[in-house]
Amino acid sequence: MNRATRAGLAALTAAGLLAGALAATQAVTQAADAAPRSPQAASHAASAARSASTAHAASTAHAASKAASTCNPDASSIRPSGPPQVTAGSYMAQIRTRGYLIAGVDQSTYHFGFLNPLDGQIEGFDIDMIRAVAKAIFGNPDKVVFKAISDAQRIPDILNDSVDIVAHTMTITCMRLQQVDFSSVYFDAAQRVLVLKNSPATSLASLKGQKVCATTGSDSIATISAAGAIPVAVPYWTDCLVLLQQYDVAAISTDNSILAGLAAQDPFTKLIGPSLTAEPYGLAISKQHPDFVAFVNAVLQQLRTDGQWAASYAHWVGTPVPAPPPAQYAP
Repeated sequence: MNRATRAGLAALTAAGLLAGALAATQAVTQAADAAPRSPQAASHAASAARSASTAHAASTAHAASKAASTCNPDASSIRPSGPPQVTAGSYMAQIRTRGYLIAGVDQSTYHFGFLNPLDGQIEGFDIDMIRAVAKAIFGNPDKVVFKAISDAQRIPDILNDSVDIVAHTMTITCMRLQQVDFSSVYFDAAQRVLVLKNSPATSLASLKGQKVCATTGSDSIATISAAGAIPVAVPYWTDCLVLLQQYDVAAISTDNSILAGLAAQDPFTKLIGPSLTAEPYGLAISKQHPDFVAFVNAVLQQLRTDGQWAASYAHWVGTPVPAPPPAQYAP
């Protein structure tokens, strides 16, 4: 396949994924508009929320705040008190009353969150995590409205309550912990570099002064800059793949989990160099809902112990399957 043909196919793929993102965004808007919004229901929900355990909320909020200040991304979350339970007045109860969970997800990262062109469904490892949360709330993993968002939209959409939770190959970092809460680590990744197979580059350091692509809002940008390369920021990782195929950038640098998905879509690419940074993934949630953070952590712990995490990893990422990241929580 010649360069022009490959570039054309990549552009078509990116256009299709963008259309999927718009469709998913429209779907969440329509679903939210269709939800009942009576004043009585709103008043009842507010009253129930106020009657929730004040002591529990205070202790969990303190744990989250302390985790952010001490900044240990691997142990920054709220410890669950037992199996996942939807208690009266909790944020989970509010979600159940609404009738669906709203999740901000990717639609262009193969294996983790991507739009399947065969059935129009968003699927992947991250999506399995969200469906497990929905099942714990509703008894039905399909009670989810997926909102396709870019990397740059992840934190703003949590802060403005557009979504309940974000599952988007999102690394837990010190800066992000100041803005949002995270679940315990559910996947360990590491930043690496993807180039075309005919590239002489051997590492990120060998790309000094050359253009390297990453998404706006990703923590990969800082690593690229620190290595002396020129970061090129785009909305989606498939945009990076198109730029690489068109020789507009020399490389893409981000998490190895994302790069593996891009490499699977283009056999003319290869991963190079050592791991650059540790990238522990967490599910992001508003700091206003510490009870939901603890609930999600209880769900993740079930997935670690009952084999569901391993089954999802084998299906989407491949074998051999490592042990899941052990649950660690803020002191």
